[in-house]
Amino acid sequence: MLLGNVWLIGVPLLQGLVYFIIFGLILQTTRGIENFPGFLIVGIFLFRFTAACLNQGVGVMAASRGLTSAFSFPRAAIPISVVVRQTLSMAPVLATMVVLLLVIPPGTQVTPTWLLFPVVFALQVSFNAGVVFYMARLGAAVPDFKHVMNFLARFWFYSSGVFFSIERFVSEGIWLAIFQGNPMYLVLDMSRDLLLYDTVPETGSWLILSVWAVITPVMGFWYFWQGEESYGHL
Repeated sequence: MLLGNVWLIGVPLLQGLVYFIIFGLILQTTRGIENFPGFLIVGIFLFRFTAACLNQGVGVMAASRGLTSAFSFPRAAIPISVVVRQTLSMAPVLATMVVLLLVIPPGTQVTPTWLLFPVVFALQVSFNAGVVFYMARLGAAVPDFKHVMNFLARFWFYSSGVFFSIERFVSEGIWLAIFQGNPMYLVLDMSRDLLLYDTVPETGSWLILSVWAVITPVMGFWYFWQGEESYGHL
């Protein structure tokens, strides 16, 4: 492509601009959200990380068919490589996100709570690893699943509060509990607290996200490993 890796930053920037115009300026979903530009930037940039892992994971075993047929090695190395590659690709994206948070009005300031953001990001990376394991085996077993996954990813996007506050529409009851148990909602909400609002997330949020970050990769690896012998025969 003409701009190459610049699109790592350019795509979320353009997405953020579109959502800001539609939902911020036209539909006025900014009401009740302090620093909506920063709110939107954190949501777009961080959710895109998990979405990229989903998209890469679902087709990674098919793309590696020649490799798995020719060599004997732990197949789990393939989905792990997806997570490593996507995590490394996030370095310039996160740097851009930080700069935008500081310079786009109303802006924010670097505070001690920023020191906890790497912990949230590490939990997201761990969770993403588990998701990739699941996607890799599902995509290998059912190639058409990649089309279903696109709809699931979009549903996940809208239910994670990327560009609007979920509390504005759901204030109590079982639906609020379901939304707040969504790992990506937790990642975005906790990151916003730390980076925008100088607030340490509640203990419950840390616990729930930590459970997701441990259980998902463990169960995902087990699920992927159950199909270990089949991947070289796709």
